[in-house]
Amino acid sequence: MDNVQPEGKKQIALNIVNAKSKHKGFGAGSIDLNNVSPVIIDGGEAVIDIGAMHAKSKVEKGIKFSTNREDVPAGRQVWLVWVAVDRTVEGQFYAGLTACEMWIDTEARRGWKILADHVNKLDASLKRKVIVEGLGHVEKAALQSLLIAHNAEWWAASPQELKAALSD
Repeated sequence: MDNVQPEGKKQIALNIVNAKSKHKGFGAGSIDLNNVSPVIIDGGEAVIDIGAMHAKSKVEKGIKFSTNREDVPAGRQVWLVWVAVDRTVEGQFYAGLTACEMWIDTEARRGWKILADHVNKLDASLKRKVIVEGLGHVEKAALQSLLIAHNAEWWAASPQELKAALSD
């Protein structure tokens, strides 16, 4: 989650260009994905899996996804959590946190997820929203442990709303 760029290298960002705006060059009017990381929670274990940025996390590889939940009757619940990091003059902190549900049946190579929900939750995380509805106590504890282990200073500097959302 610590995204330090080499000296002189431009950060990669997704430029927003539409009919109302003109392209103003590299990085202008952009959504910076360098400050967000995907965390996969599977079986009570939380891990950072950068592959999830492109729907290619370890649990998603080789899975054919459907938008019909009934297509995965024997699946297990897996969570993708978007964690956004922000910076102030005091330092960095966990700023946004949003959880997206998936169901995966590894043996049948089938899964369920709503891609639009994943994209909308990524956007919400970048906007410093905290949305963890659906996460159980085990998943919240695993996520909190991962965030603290990754960077205790960031955790300490995080908003109380974010900490409280994982503590209940």
